[in-house]
Amino acid sequence: MSENVLKKIAHLKRSTWLPQVEEGDGDLADSKFAGKPWLNKGEQWPKCPLCSKPIQFFLQLNLETLPEETRGRVGTGILQMFYCLNCEPDCCEVLADAWEPFAKSELIQVIQPKEQAEVIEIPEFRNPFPPKRIVGWKQEDDYPDYDDLTDMGVKLELEEFGFIEDDYPRQGDKLGGYPFWVQSPEYPNCPVCQKRMELVFQIDSEKNLPNMWGDMGVGHITQCPDHKTQLAFGWACH
Repeated sequence: MSENVLKKIAHLKRSTWLPQVEEGDGDLADSKFAGKPWLNKGEQWPKCPLCSKPIQFFLQLNLETLPEETRGRVGTGILQMFYCLNCEPDCCEVLADAWEPFAKSELIQVIQPKEQAEVIEIPEFRNPFPPKRIVGWKQEDDYPDYDDLTDMGVKLELEEFGFIEDDYPRQGDKLGGYPFWVQSPEYPNCPVCQKRMELVFQIDSEKNLPNMWGDMGVGHITQCPDHKTQLAFGWACH
């Protein structure tokens, strides 16, 4: 039955790529979880504007070394994600939408590396993340969830979707594909053109990083397809 359902939505199939990792940091420009990010000469570790403390480095993607099929979609340079965990409970109280895209306690950016990097020590964090270098990508098929299918005008019975919902959309950390929504779809809109932003990278709870988004939540880095510098991160939980 699952094969019959997949045939009905075959035109919506996308590829997603699962990161293959090794323990350790690697070079400053490498794609990685945690560790030392690339900072251009003269730059300092980002700080949270709410608590003024250094914010945790989560992810770095060297866009030049992504799977060939994805290159150019996100742009060029190095994508980085920082998110404040030092004061997350306080951030959530002070800023009610701390888990929503464009929160002040996050920094999602694409930088253009210059000839020299700033070699800097990792600040002391309450719960430091062990670094993992991304050494490869495993390609898998991906399909939308029921709500996204409905928004796309695809009529699929709940019973039909039940045959594939354990497999799609893919859970875990992944590049591209379709978002796995814990609740309902929450695509942000580009602040420049108001176009719906699309998934770049999904960061799940307790996968490659020892961090949980609320109660087993899932986070998503999204980007405007037309304005590549407009990036956001948001998460939701049960």
